[in-house]
Order: sequence, then structure tokens, then C-alpha cells
Amino acid sequence: MQLIFNRSIKKLFFLSIAFVCSGITPGLAGIRLPDEVKLWTTKDSNSNNLDTVFRVNGGSINPVQIRHTSLLPIVSLQQQLKANNTGVMVTEQTGEPGTKQYLFFRGISRPLLSETEVYKNQPLIVLDGIPLVGEHPFAYTVQNYDLQRIGPATNLFNGINIDMIESIEVLKDVAATALYGPNAANGAIVIKSKPFKSNRTNRIALNAYTGYVQRPRVTTINGAFENSFRQQFYDLYTSNGKNDSGDQYPIYLSDSLNMDYYGNSNWSDLYYNDGFVYNVNANLSGGGPRANFQFAAGVTKDLGIAEQVKLNKYHATFGLNMKPIKWLTFSTMVNFNKIDRNRNKSLSERFAQMAYFPDLSAPLAPNKEIYSNYRSLYDRGFDNNRTNVIHGFGKLQMDFGDFHFVSSAMVDYNEGYRDQFYPELLMEKNSFVSNYYGFNQRAILENSAYYTWKLNTKNVINIYGGSTLQWETFRYNYAYAYKGINDFIKVNLLDGGLNPTAFQSALVFKYLDRTRHNLVSFFGKIGYAHDNKFEANVVLRSDGSSNAQPTHRWLFTPAISARWNITNTYLKDQKSVQELSARMSIGRIGIVNHFDDFAQGPNYISQIGFTGNQTIAGYNAISVLVRPYETGWIGYDIPWAYTDQVNLGFDFRGHKMGFFASLDLYLKESKNQIVNIPSFSEFGYRSSYKSGMDVQNRGFELTLGIDPIHKNNFKWSTRLNVSHNANKLKALPDGLQELVLHNTTKLVVGKSLDHFWLWKNEGKYNSIDEIPVVNGKRLQFNGIALSPGDPRWADINNDGTINDDDRILTGNKLPKFFGNWYNNFTYGKWDLGLNIYYNLGRKIINQEMSNRFDFINKEGARDIYAVKEITYWEKRGDYDKYPLYNPWSSVIPYQPNQDLFLEDGSFMKLRSASLGYNLTHLINGEVNNKYLSNAYVYVTASNIFTIASYTGVDPELVNYSGYDYGQNMRLPRIYSLGVKIDF
Repeated sequence: MQLIFNRSIKKLFFLSIAFVCSGITPGLAGIRLPDEVKLWTTKDSNSNNLDTVFRVNGGSINPVQIRHTSLLPIVSLQQQLKANNTGVMVTEQTGEPGTKQYLFFRGISRPLLSETEVYKNQPLIVLDGIPLVGEHPFAYTVQNYDLQRIGPATNLFNGINIDMIESIEVLKDVAATALYGPNAANGAIVIKSKPFKSNRTNRIALNAYTGYVQRPRVTTINGAFENSFRQQFYDLYTSNGKNDSGDQYPIYLSDSLNMDYYGNSNWSDLYYNDGFVYNVNANLSGGGPRANFQFAAGVTKDLGIAEQVKLNKYHATFGLNMKPIKWLTFSTMVNFNKIDRNRNKSLSERFAQMAYFPDLSAPLAPNKEIYSNYRSLYDRGFDNNRTNVIHGFGKLQMDFGDFHFVSSAMVDYNEGYRDQFYPELLMEKNSFVSNYYGFNQRAILENSAYYTWKLNTKNVINIYGGSTLQWETFRYNYAYAYKGINDFIKVNLLDGGLNPTAFQSALVFKYLDRTRHNLVSFFGKIGYAHDNKFEANVVLRSDGSSNAQPTHRWLFTPAISARWNITNTYLKDQKSVQELSARMSIGRIGIVNHFDDFAQGPNYISQIGFTGNQTIAGYNAISVLVRPYETGWIGYDIPWAYTDQVNLGFDFRGHKMGFFASLDLYLKESKNQIVNIPSFSEFGYRSSYKSGMDVQNRGFELTLGIDPIHKNNFKWSTRLNVSHNANKLKALPDGLQELVLHNTTKLVVGKSLDHFWLWKNEGKYNSIDEIPVVNGKRLQFNGIALSPGDPRWADINNDGTINDDDRILTGNKLPKFFGNWYNNFTYGKWDLGLNIYYNLGRKIINQEMSNRFDFINKEGARDIYAVKEITYWEKRGDYDKYPLYNPWSSVIPYQPNQDLFLEDGSFMKLRSASLGYNLTHLINGEVNNKYLSNAYVYVTASNIFTIASYTGVDPELVNYSGYDYGQNMRLPRIYSLGVKIDF
């Protein structure tokens, strides 16, 4: 019976696809169904609302919270989403405006080893039906350090106009995300813009604010403090102030009369800044039943709290709907954004970009005048970062009674430019120039048809089918050069050619790269609804990817969902229950390979590594093809990866005090994923790519809301979101049970992916008698006998030596619980909103303190994480919590891979507060809507305070690695005043 049912479903599916595709150009998945078409609906006997049979069981941000966050001076979608919906975790690793921010939906499907893995964990963003494309990570292959990506590295989702958002929905039902196919393997976030005005009157809306960015208060230090800190180690472990190892005391600390380092530490007056931000956004819409339009334009300036970093955004949107005849509708929308930003002047980011380290023996001085002279050198050069974003769609819809057909073309395109020049005085008389141009584009064609079959007044069947085509291209051109003949020649290496006398040809490096991906999809959906009591949907789709190998080009994925309205079935007479429903979904979604070099198996690449660069595409201007000995062997028979998901949800809404609750329990397993494992060393390879990594995520999401006070002139509404996720590694390729990657991460089957791999620190050996002796030898660390003054690391396996076998998996880099608590108070025309954001159960390695105490090994080292920024002269952390080890010991006692530096990263933050007043009645007088439909003024404050036990700057400012290097810019505290007006 089951087999016959499956065959019947498949036959119906492919018949519907054949019907849709006959004589029609195929297109791509996932457009939002037109709002003007009311489809697949049944009338609720207890309500005037129409429920959609195919409705998605997603979690929409509460309208009150959207209104609150729309008042805040935020410019990115990630900031809008942060803590406003269950299941979506947002991380901001720096307060520098315009930088990348991460989204993780229901955990992670693979270990976060680099920016590439972070990219592969990102959910799909859908704006008005357009599946947006992000910044591809393949450019990281030419970088030595996994810091900012080459190019402008601008957060592309800054291009979404926050003020135009009507609703945001996080799709949690796998049957809903399945309609977007492999693009939504990590979930989907659907954004709907404000609707057009559909009557004969126009609407004019204006939202404007200006805000003040407050500089932080910090405690600065100078050479006297640093000398005092280091002197305690010399007093404890040396006899005459000198170490037997021949250690040279830093010259910049040797002379206490050197006022550059021992004088005033007033650098913060120049480094930190305050300033003003602003936004002006206007919207005009109008029309009639046959045609309507919408136009929006605006400008935004966002500011950081240091180094005069800022972001300027200019955006414009135009939309048009036309209905020339009754059965035909044409819709189009175009959104354009231009984003410019001033970047930081971080030493580490500059050195990483240049792939060059100057002499680091003397750090920047904490004196304001000296630091000012250094900063003035930047004015002789430039660092221009520009990003253009454009996306839009054109859509034809034909309506013939209960049959509807939609044909759409969608495009998302963004391009970035970065031009740099640093004068020779910044680089030991080596000038530096670089140029970058790159773009990311996604083009989509989609055709779909849907039919409503009304069996009777209580039963409805709906059939939906379509086909899609998707083309993606990612490309960059990048070049840099050293040591120009003078600082007056600033060459465009990409477009302007190169004067042979300006730079030596041996010091010019050029990179070109491009990756493509095409996706062909066929999908169908069948839905059934009974009397607004029960509804079920079956989604069937088949996807073909150009990045899949020929033997596994196509993947078939089914999904099913159901919803049972318990209230309408059994509890209609219960006055205390307004709604009680249960929902379930189960299904599979494919995971595409993001790199096209997996498509054909073994391959050649054009790279040779030398001169300190990660990859060079040739030798002495001659192109070279080699096997991928460094990056890893790619074999045959690599199947599609996919994710299986199960979701069980319950929704309750009572009649009293507006109480509601929503609970989701989920299980998600991502299977057949590719991982790079060490192998084939006998053939010269470092590793090979193999499929077979399986990862499980499970958790729950809870939303509670209540209106404790609801009187005529006063109302209090409160909402609490709680999300919990736990991940587990279920399998590795070739039956492996353990895998060590990059000597920093250990994957163990049955354990979490986001554990730290650390030595357990139990104190300090004060005398030689305290050090254990095993088999006649003192306890060793990687072959080095431990001595007094060394850490007391636990010998887990009791073999007499401390090595990687004694490192334990402990702590979690991702929070176990996260969410927010939102409160809204209304009194008359006044309203007050408070948003508290929290992360619980996360751990952080405070590597900033590790670097501070490991001054012997970090002093002058040409290591990107040993670079002393100007913030080195800022008092941070708790110095008293760390033992005084012998810093000259060969065991490197203050290395970060130990739980000595592991801290609790849990925090609770009053993220925002807003106070507003509706003055429409004051302007209109006694006649409503005489002049204005709405007039609202407000003040806000954001990033107000944080409660945490973490001793670093801010537990939120830590990236995916869980290591805090202390180099990220603080989140700004901003106070703003704004007005919203609708005519």
C-alpha cells in the first residue's frame, strides 16, 4: 500500500511538472505568492480571517518588536534579527559599522574552522521573493590569515532597507523551506516589504532620526605600568634582572625617561571618538485598482566609536503593479544601494592584507602627540571601499478562476571595489598599493502554477507545481604591489596597466578567480484542508546541481507537514482557549557544494606557494598547473549532502490577558558532508576531501507572551524568547572516530562540534619536589621536563608526559540558551519599549590575556596575533586571577590552549530602550486624519549596559572561533531622536 501511494504521488508530481513546463521556459524556486491573490483558503466559522492551507509554520517577529527595532539606529538585517526570533542566533564580532555579521539557524551543521565553514552554515535570506546571494568565501584562499576578506568586506545585507520592512518570518517548517530547495538547507528568513497603497489616495511616509554616538570611558596605561607588571616576573625568576636565556629587555621599556612611553597615556583622546549618525527615509505610494506604485529613497550614516570609522548608505526602491486586464497582473521591483565605508586603521588587518610584517620591536606609543604623527601618515594614502547592490524582479501572473500561473525573473547582483595605497613611511620605506574588484550575482527564472480544487464547503485540495533555473557567478580580480619608486605614483593595477618603472615586476602580484554554480529544480506541492480543523501538505522536489559530480548530479527530496487545530475540533465551547493547535513536519533538503572544483573529481590548480604568500598562480610570470597537494585531493563518487529535519510544534492562545505560548521541538541531521582529512601523504598530499560527516542538531524554541496589565489608559505587554540547541558529531568518513584539524580542533564522534580542546590547568609547581616522577623521569611536556614555575597540567592518561592525548574537550563556543525579553508599556499616547538580550552557557578563551602574560614569546614576534594595537595601552582583564609562571620556560606556560584562560561568556544586555509619543491628534485636532494618518516622535538608546562575569571587553564581541584576541572595536552606545510621519 505504501509503495503504491509513493508511486502515485510521484506520478502526480511529474505530471503536474510536465503540465507547467510544456511550452514554458523553466525558472527558479521560492518566489513569494502574490498578496493580491487569495488562494487555497477556507473560511473560519469563528472568524472573518482566511487561513491559507499552504501556510508556513514559521515564527514571525512580533509586530510590536518590529516597530521597536525599526526605531533604533541600526543598518543591517542581522541587527534587526538579533534576539527577536527564536532559533536564529546573531553574532556581532565588532562594533565597526558595515562589517560582516553571522546568522546561525538552529545550530551549526559543520565545525566552524574558518570563514568558509561559517559561510556554509548561513541561512537563506529572501527579500520580497528574491533569494539573495551572499559573499562567496573562495577569496580566502589567497590570504594567509582568516581575518577580513580581501576587497571591501562589507556586510551585503546592509543593502536591505530596514525602514521598509513590513514583516520578517523565520521558516521552521521543513515543508516551507523545501520550496526554496538547497538554498535553504540552513533555514530561510523571509522578509516582506511594506505593501503598496491600493486605493485612489497617495501615501507619503517619512522616517528620520539623528543620533549621538558616545565614546567609551577606558583606563589607559603607559610604560611604567607595563614595566611594573613585567618586573614581578624578573624579581621571581632571575637573580640580577637578567634571564639566563639571554633575553633582551625591550628597548622601549628600558629608559624610564622616555616620555613617549613613560609620559602621558592620552592616546585614547585621539583613538576613540564620538559623533552623530542620521537617517532620512521617504516613501511614496499610491494608485488605484488597476495600477499602483511605490517609491522609496533615503540616506543613512552609521558611525563607530573609534578611528573615525563610518558607513554611508544611499538606497532607492521602485515598485509597480499593473492589471491591464482582469486576468493578467504585472509586477516589478528594483532596489539599489550604494555603500561606502571608512575602515579601521588596525595594524593586524593591514599587515594581513599586505602579507608583510615590518619590524615590531617597538609598538605604537601611548602618547597622543606621537600617535597623532603616526596617524597623519595615513592621510598620505587612501583606503577606499565601495559596494553597489541591486536586486529586483519582474513577474507576470495569470488568473483563471481557481487556476493561477506565475512567471518570474529575479536578479541579485552586488559588486565591490577596494583601492588602497600606503606610503613608504608606514612600511619601512616600502610603499604598498592594491586594487580589488569582485562581484556576486544570482539570476533566477521561475514558472509555477497552482490550482484550487474545492470538493465541498469543508474540504479543499490544492496542487502547486513549478520549475526553476538558477545561475550563480562569483568572481574577483585582485592585485597588489610593493616598493614603488615614490609616494606620488598610486597605480591602478587592474585597469590602468602598470608602468614598468613604477614597481619592480617581481614585487607585483595578481590574482584572478571565478566560481560558478547552476541549479535546475522541479517541485510540486499537494495540500489538503478540512473544515479549518486539519491541513496537510506534501512537497516533492528534484534538484540538479552543476557542482555535483556526474554520478550524483540529481537529488530527490520529499517533505510532509500537517497542522491540527484542536480548538476547532474539540474546544469550540471553551471560553478560556482562543487557539490550541499542534503541527508536525518531516522532510529532506539537499546541501549543494559551494565550490565548483568538486564537480569533476581529481583536478589541477594553478598555484605555487612561496614568498610568504598562500597561493601564487604562477612562477616568474609563467602559469603553472599542479595537483592540489596543499589544498587536498578530490576523488570520485562524492554524493549529495543533505539534511533531514523533524519538527513538532504546539501553539496556544488564551482569551485572558492576551496570553500565548509557542513551543517547537526539532531534530536536524546533516549527512554525507565533505570534510578535509589528513591522508595520501605518501603521494605528496596533505589531505583529501571525503564525504561521510554526519552532524545532529536538536533543541527547542519557546515563546511566551502575556499582557499583565490591560486598562483603558495603561497597558503592559511582555514577551520572552528562549532557544536551546545542542549539536553532536554522529559520523566521520571511513569510519573514523576522531579527527584532529589544524592542531586546534578535535572532532570526536558522539561529542559536540563546538567544544574547546584544552589542557586542564591545576595550578603551579612551586618546587621540584612537587613535580611527579614517572618511570624515573620528571613529568614532561612534549618531551621537555617540567620545572618549578611551570603550570601543573593534568596528566589525563598517566603516561608521564603531557601532550595532545591529555587535552580534553570542554566548554562550548556557542551558547546553550539565547533569546530576549521584550517589554512594552503604553500610557495614553506614550509608549516605552525595553529589549533585554541574553546568551547563556557559552565559554570564551581570553587570548588577549594570554598574549599579555606571554610577553616573552610575543615581544616583537612576526605573528598576526602578537601585533600590539594602540589598545595595548588599555587596562583590561583581571591580572590577579593568573599564576605567575616562569615566562622563559620552554613549555610556554601562558599558551592559550588551556582552561586557565577559559571564562564564562554568558551575558545579559539591555540592548535597547525607546520612548515615543503619538502626536497625530495634536496636529489633526479633533478631526481624525485631516492632515496626517500618523505622526510619531521618539527617543532611543542602544547597547546601554551588559551584565557578565567575563573579564574581557565584551563577551558578545567574540567571533566563531571562541577566542577573544581583544582587537575588535566595541559596540557603540547610541542615543537617537527621530520622527515618523505618514501623510
